[in-house]
Amino acid sequence: MKVLDLQCRQGHVFEGWFASEDDFQGQKQRGLVQCPLCADDHIEKRLSAPRLNLGAREPSAPSAVPTPSAAPEGGSLQVGNSPALPPALQAAWLDLARKIVANTEDVGARFAQEARRMHHGEVQERAIRGQATPDEAMELLEEGIAVMPLPLPAAAKETLQ
Repeated sequence: MKVLDLQCRQGHVFEGWFASEDDFQGQKQRGLVQCPLCADDHIEKRLSAPRLNLGAREPSAPSAVPTPSAAPEGGSLQVGNSPALPPALQAAWLDLARKIVANTEDVGARFAQEARRMHHGEVQERAIRGQATPDEAMELLEEGIAVMPLPLPAAAKETLQ
């Protein structure tokens, strides 16, 4: 089993488990490896140190690595040009995305049509999600129909095993 540290173009860092390097490369080529936060499939491996379990010895003290003590005033800590999201924030976002998926009906490309039908009282209001073009979303907003773009990662739609 290979455990890889991975990163998408948005700077989200996550872990992937693969049977081998060939398994990782094959899944990546088929577009099956995606960021669990933004569904970006442009994934790169990060440098990672192997963890070798050689016995029940006490871990040695970590080497001194300079780390920032605080974010710049009014800003956030960053890695390169990408924001570094703490793992707890990533987990909270994924949990919220799963709750949205569990409590809404996916109407797919019919989103704008269904939102209008509910707004005009043609069908009963319910929580829906789906896809709309930027133009369709702007038209809905101009008509007074509240919509919010929310990219849901594919991982939110699946059960983790």
